[in-house]
Amino acid sequence: MIVELGHFALILALMVAVVQATLPLWGAQTGDRRLMALAGPAAGLQLVLIAGSFAALTWAFVVSDFSLAVVVSNSHTLKPMLYKVSGVWGNHEGSLLLWVLILAIYGAAVAAFGTNLPERLKARVLAVQGLIGVAFMAFLLLTSNPFWRLAAPPLDGQDLNPLLQDPGLAFHPPFLYLGYVGLSMAFSFAVAALIEGRVDAAWGRWVRPWTLAAWVFLTIGIALGSWWAYYELGWGGFWFWDPVENASFMPWLLAAALLHSSIVVEKRESLKAWTILLAIMAFGFSLIGTFIVRSGVITSVHAFANDPERGVFILMILGFFTGGALILFAARAGVMEARGVFSLVSRESALVANNILLSVAAFVVFIGTIWPLVGTMLMGRDLSVGAPFFNAAFSPFMVALALILPPGAMLAWKRGDLRRSLRGLIPVMALVLALGVLAYAMQSGRTALGPVGLMLGAWVSFGAMADLWARTGRGGLAARAGRLLRLPRADWGKATAHFGLGVTIFAVAAMNSWKVEDIRVVQEGESFPLGAYAVRLDKVEEVQGPNYTSTMGWMTVTSNGAPVAVLTPEKRVYPVAGMPTTEAAIDYGFTRDIYLVLGDRQKSGGWAVRSYIEPFANWLWGGAILMALGGVLSLSDRRYRVAAGARRVPSGVPAE
Repeated sequence: MIVELGHFALILALMVAVVQATLPLWGAQTGDRRLMALAGPAAGLQLVLIAGSFAALTWAFVVSDFSLAVVVSNSHTLKPMLYKVSGVWGNHEGSLLLWVLILAIYGAAVAAFGTNLPERLKARVLAVQGLIGVAFMAFLLLTSNPFWRLAAPPLDGQDLNPLLQDPGLAFHPPFLYLGYVGLSMAFSFAVAALIEGRVDAAWGRWVRPWTLAAWVFLTIGIALGSWWAYYELGWGGFWFWDPVENASFMPWLLAAALLHSSIVVEKRESLKAWTILLAIMAFGFSLIGTFIVRSGVITSVHAFANDPERGVFILMILGFFTGGALILFAARAGVMEARGVFSLVSRESALVANNILLSVAAFVVFIGTIWPLVGTMLMGRDLSVGAPFFNAAFSPFMVALALILPPGAMLAWKRGDLRRSLRGLIPVMALVLALGVLAYAMQSGRTALGPVGLMLGAWVSFGAMADLWARTGRGGLAARAGRLLRLPRADWGKATAHFGLGVTIFAVAAMNSWKVEDIRVVQEGESFPLGAYAVRLDKVEEVQGPNYTSTMGWMTVTSNGAPVAVLTPEKRVYPVAGMPTTEAAIDYGFTRDIYLVLGDRQKSGGWAVRSYIEPFANWLWGGAILMALGGVLSLSDRRYRVAAGARRVPSGVPAE
């Protein structure tokens, strides 16, 4: 009965979305306030109905209702409760229901918190959001119904993919979808502004918090996925440039560009057309990511489904929304005339450079991602584009971005003084140079990537701190420190996010240049060196888990004879799914991780063992946390909350 109610609620939600997508839009066009007023209640009702549908599907997974095909394919009675719940979105149908639930949450949030929005604009935004909901609920019900019943239910299920039975991956998809789907709000605001024929500073202020929230969630989701790949897959890496990884990274880059571009619209009423285009393309790339994950046209270890018919449906959605928005963009080009003018050396120019670098970097990733598909379609050949291409083509844009970020952030609006900005960064330059020389002197026989990465990361991080300090004006140390604490949270948020970016740049360079790797066959009781450590394989035993069997190794790590850690890498086999997994054992440290992987037993009686020392690995995810924290700090500034006005800047503090 509960399952039928969930299915019925989803159908009702589709009908409500049709009302939300049509009547308020017509009301905004004709000036009928009664029709426009329907948008808010419709968005709220749609959320209630979809949440009820999602709760019904969750209930089916929790109680192991094997009359549902999706539960049979992705659950099992012996599975731990956490993975029964995460199994709801660990498949194509359930994850798509989560997609539309988050879409409804964003729409209801605008209805609830967008009280300061003009009536017509709010109605149009919610109508566009409702239209997106119509498309995806139709796709869900027509091609991917999660409530599809089986005529003869089996006694038990086929279990969830063992790789997905992990806490990190249980939380990774919801955060990723909160980012993916959150970009629909920027898209809805852009289309609504184009329909209305008005793009101004107020629009830039309204769209910015929603974009920032989506960017924060995307940052957390990508970081969780990277962390999961690092400790779960057992290959000692954090990023594979897999098509599905790229599908989340491209919207992240474009959302970052959109964030910075919307600042120019808000402050100077410039870059209007470019900002609208970025809003369209950011959501467009989210739809491209959905197509890659669910169509099967590009091979990926992360793909949910391999159904060309579903892929065609998503391609139609992509073409309708992205193509329609671009046509509207071209028709409304005249209303996006820029008012503010600025010189070549100015904060606006630095943000333009930032936008160009981020957008071109996203385009490079896109080309590398779809090139195998192009090769198959046009040349009939199977092509592979791997890390060497992405590292060589993508890295120069990030290097250029890192170089211009600190001085660009310190330039004045409209007309800046580059020499003055660089003078404020002289202490940072001296520190960066000293760190680079020290790193180069300490390493021996290695690439210059490590010292260069350290210098770039320090330049961005300490440059952000110098920018924050420069905003305190002049005076004594105590007076400036007091003004520092009174700076707006948006200033602190920007500095924190940029600092986190610098930490991430350094960590990526360190892990790629200073990594220690060892692969060998080891007998039980035998020791081997690993950098400054010694590792001994004490024993290997069979262990029974809750829903798997494990071959577990006990390995002792010592340094100069002193014990450091006892690690237990595993090889698990899930009998229901019939699939093995590798569980790396990691001793986490502030400046290094010791990373051990147990392989197969060899004919000699020994065991294949892969060992790594991963330098500054935790700094990578620490940097991502700092970037997300910076976004949260900015969101907490009342000047950027949707229902708040501008905050007064403390006396003596320069405005952003």
